[in-house]
Amino acid sequence: MPQQRRNDFLIPLLAVLSDVLAIEAAFLISYWLRFYSPLTSIFEVTHGIPPLSGYINSSLIFIPMWLAVFQSRRMYGARRNSHLSDEFFAIVRLVSIGLLVIMGATFFYRGFSYSRGVFILLWGTSVATITTGRFFIMEFEKFLYRHGKELKTAAIVGSNETADSIYSLFVSHPSLGFEIVGYYAEAPAPSTLGIAKANYLGRMSALPADVPQYRLQAVLIAISHKEHPQLLEMIRDAEGLNVELMMVPDLLEMMTTRVRIQDIEGIPFIKIKEIPLSTWNRISKRTFDLAFSSLILFLTLPFTAILLIIIKLTSPGPVFFIQERIGLDGRKFLLYKFRTMRVDAEAETGPVRAKKGDSRATPIGRILRRTSLDELPQLWNVLKGQMSLVGPRPERPFFVEQFRGKIPRYLERHRVKTGMTGWAQVNGLRGDAPIDERTQYDIYYVENWSLVLDMKIILKTIRAVVFGKDAY
Repeated sequence: MPQQRRNDFLIPLLAVLSDVLAIEAAFLISYWLRFYSPLTSIFEVTHGIPPLSGYINSSLIFIPMWLAVFQSRRMYGARRNSHLSDEFFAIVRLVSIGLLVIMGATFFYRGFSYSRGVFILLWGTSVATITTGRFFIMEFEKFLYRHGKELKTAAIVGSNETADSIYSLFVSHPSLGFEIVGYYAEAPAPSTLGIAKANYLGRMSALPADVPQYRLQAVLIAISHKEHPQLLEMIRDAEGLNVELMMVPDLLEMMTTRVRIQDIEGIPFIKIKEIPLSTWNRISKRTFDLAFSSLILFLTLPFTAILLIIIKLTSPGPVFFIQERIGLDGRKFLLYKFRTMRVDAEAETGPVRAKKGDSRATPIGRILRRTSLDELPQLWNVLKGQMSLVGPRPERPFFVEQFRGKIPRYLERHRVKTGMTGWAQVNGLRGDAPIDERTQYDIYYVENWSLVLDMKIILKTIRAVVFGKDAY
């Protein structure tokens, strides 16, 4: 019997070593900043400079404590398909917890006088050094995957469009770290699907016996609810096998992704739907929107003035494009953008969605759309409370009427404020991407909102704008 593949050791080991070096470096940098850097001219050292050895010796005790905190939150697993923004917010949270543990320990230890300034600096330097180390680890991990190293061997179960999307994703993105050996289905996939080019490994029932032969580590399941009996049989036959089973929910399961059970005086109620944002969540989201949008408006004011002049000089017509959109609770509002197309662009065609290479775009408009700079005036919509920085993208009434009857749960997008950027956009669904896919991502955002998720999306938006090619 082939031995099980061991490709979950190297990356976690490198992550541990990286964190050890990063935390030690943070101690040294914080010590230097507090006692020897130009900061001493502002924050004078009045009680002498303590020996560096005291902090080095302490770090040897505190580093294992910090690593334990990180391990408790599963920061040393074999991470695949992880973004730096996901790592960053976890690092900030865990560094804060670790620092509280350290400060609590030093409070009871009187053998050495620790500087409060060093601990304050240690928070920022730790976040910076650990994040930097994790960035290089993630880049090295992707490098290995692109060269066929440390891959996780996987098979797909299903021969439908969802299975085809999974296959296309991992084949076109080797940096995700999966090696697809083939697919199982009750019948071979039709030739119209890309997955038909993969190895057909047999019916679902054959999978458990093939796990040792292909050294399968993961099974990616994408089947309809009609095939659940065969799936349950396969899962039963796979008992005792070290293989990971991951299932993409079908449409029926998507309809109940947020089912919760609430007990009221002994009576269990199934909560099929709940309010996405509580009052305090709405307040915190609005406060974040006001602060962040005001800052961006202030910083981009000179650049905005230049864009106004360029648009006016290079294309006849108004500088701003104002259009009716649908927002929270289905209410209409006027959305502001820089005009990127010629005047009366839809006079002959009626409402149509923008497409790649759209001939209606002006020369400067193509640049603005490619860089998403045409969206800057929407910051005024955010300040007015009509939009949020993050949320499902607002759609025109004409298209809302079209989609509401064709796309399941489409109107669920309107349970929160629409946004300048959203979860769908940072996952590559920009421009003329399929509406049904965008809707699924939008609904996920509505049902899983958090302020941290908003911050992640903003960071990913910056990356998508700089490196993405899906806006036009």
